[in-house]
Amino acid sequence: MYQHVLVPTDGGDSVDQVLEHTIDIADGRDVTAHVLYVVDDRALLAMDDDKHTDVLENLEAEGEAAVAAVAETLEAEGIETTTQISQGDPADCIVAYVEAAGIDLVTMGTQASNYEKNMLGSTSQKVVTKSPVPVLTVDVSGSSDE
Repeated sequence: MYQHVLVPTDGGDSVDQVLEHTIDIADGRDVTAHVLYVVDDRALLAMDDDKHTDVLENLEAEGEAAVAAVAETLEAEGIETTTQISQGDPADCIVAYVEAAGIDLVTMGTQASNYEKNMLGSTSQKVVTKSPVPVLTVDVSGSSDE
């Protein structure tokens, strides 16, 4: 049923909780895990143009480290992985990746019990609303990278 599972990551430790579920879903199946980090370029709107390049390079380096760490964990469990760094609005990029890569399932964290984040509209909430495939959200609100 699930051959291509997308695991978006923001580089935080909470992805470990998501990976537990992803690994469980992949167990005994021929699954490819797609690991995606989105450089949220909306932060650049309020920044001086001369700082954009340095900030983007730093965010891309952070993204490379994040996807590498997730891929390493999944590959240690025998799960084939592919990684991608995108740039834009995280929810929009996640949904676009789902559509372009033929993803069957998205596994991602949510700050379900964080009222303020949910009132403002979390990335996971937007993905659940827009995704053409099932989205498994894992409550990571108790993790150390709130």
